[in-house]
Amino acid sequence: MEVNPKLISFTASSKRRIEILSKFKDKQLSQPEIKKETKMYKSHISRTLKELSENKLLKCLNPDDRTFKFYKITSLGMKVLNEVQRIKKLI
Repeated sequence: MEVNPKLISFTASSKRRIEILSKFKDKQLSQPEIKKETKMYKSHISRTLKELSENKLLKCLNPDDRTFKFYKITSLGMKVLNEVQRIKKLI
């Protein structure tokens, strides 16, 4: 299955999206865990998680929990991340 070029462009155009998405490569994480690993502001993490979720690259495992949500990468997210990393190596 070929990945939509718009999703690749959407992800590759933001260092934050690439960094956060790559953190999920082999695990599920919560927002506080991402903050600890990336040293980004909470608002940047929240916005990026929302963008990645809306584009079906991440999935929230407990969407009804308002304070401590866990996310995991989707199969589409893995394909997009792999393609972005492949392209970045060529640059």
